[in-house]
Amino acid sequence: MNLRRTTLAAITAVDQSAAVSSTRATKQNIMLGMATLGFALNFWAWALLSPLGAHFKQVLSLSSFNQALLVAVPVIVGSLGRIPVGALTDRFGGRVMFPLVSGLTIVPVLFIGYFGYRSFAGLLVGGFFLGVSGSSFAVGVPFVNAWFPPERRGTALGVFGMGMGGTAISALTTVKLVNHHGIHTPFLIVALTLAAYAVTAALVLRDAPGRVPPSEKTMARLAATAKLAVTWQAAALYAVGFGGYVAFSVYLPTYLKNAYALTQDDAAMKMAGFVLLAVALRPIGGWLSDRFAAARVLAVSFAVVVVFAIVQSATPVLSPTGTIAFLAMAAALGTASGAVFALVAQRAPANRVGAVTGVVGAAGGLGGFVPPLFMGSIYGSTNSYAGGLAALAVVALLAAVGAVVMGRGPSRRPVVE
Repeated sequence: MNLRRTTLAAITAVDQSAAVSSTRATKQNIMLGMATLGFALNFWAWALLSPLGAHFKQVLSLSSFNQALLVAVPVIVGSLGRIPVGALTDRFGGRVMFPLVSGLTIVPVLFIGYFGYRSFAGLLVGGFFLGVSGSSFAVGVPFVNAWFPPERRGTALGVFGMGMGGTAISALTTVKLVNHHGIHTPFLIVALTLAAYAVTAALVLRDAPGRVPPSEKTMARLAATAKLAVTWQAAALYAVGFGGYVAFSVYLPTYLKNAYALTQDDAAMKMAGFVLLAVALRPIGGWLSDRFAAARVLAVSFAVVVVFAIVQSATPVLSPTGTIAFLAMAAALGTASGAVFALVAQRAPANRVGAVTGVVGAAGGLGGFVPPLFMGSIYGSTNSYAGGLAALAVVALLAAVGAVVMGRGPSRRPVVE
């Protein structure tokens, strides 16, 4: 009888444990889905100006440099904003920060769509505050990281990173909506969508059980974060990986229009293809990094960029050579972006993931700010993009070498957190 009771008790305990695990897995997936959706919607807002760059150049008689500056301003603001937003997320959690960032983004979206679009100065002001949406990345990484165990964080963060596909939504819809329904339409749709998400996120999002807000002041935490080697190592690699993705996602329509005389709509569609492939490969980069050394994944990814940047620097025929070159770089940059945050999840102290993410994310955005300006200046001076792509090949080579060197260090985060 005692044996039977013991057996039944053991079976009951196993069933209860399985039920708890199942419930937690469901919550993890819901939180991951909500975070990814929020990231995608904010990135949709962040990329609203890029597909319209050629339109504003023509309507407002902008120079090539001013056109590049217009699409780059939200990038730099969103990038630098990740530093304080990442630190604030460590303190207040994603449950507070996701609705807050999404709600604040509505203001510049409506301003640009109804007032700012009329002048270059108005677009710069609107684009500056639109950069708030780009900081959403620094909210999602620590939020998702806290919900998943170490062996699944690379994959989970890779899935979250697919939210960068919001730029593809913008590329696929913005120009068409403007052409058929007027300049106000895409901005109004994005504002309403963000409002719906902010309300839903406030009701649904929950921070991971056991999350302990840091007791240090924000500036002290940022200073401590700056002392971590992984912060600057990951920042340098992300500046090339994600920075390259951002640069292409904001400047590729302009590049294709100038280099291959494509229409604005056709160039935007091809940019969307680039973005979608990079997005699809980002979780693969995280998944590979869970199974192999993240540094090794990064080294191979950057080596691919080197090869195809050299190929494209010759401005080959777009079909098939140029298309293959751009898609290969998209796949490599997407993979590298996913691998970098698998590296952060593995090596950064758990209570500083948000702060590290802020600095690393800022570096990625800044990496995307400089190339459009550089490419615009190069094209304005030489009527060719060869120099810009050759520079990309050199930078990617340095990143590949850096990843190899980094791979020789410790592979996991410090024991003391």
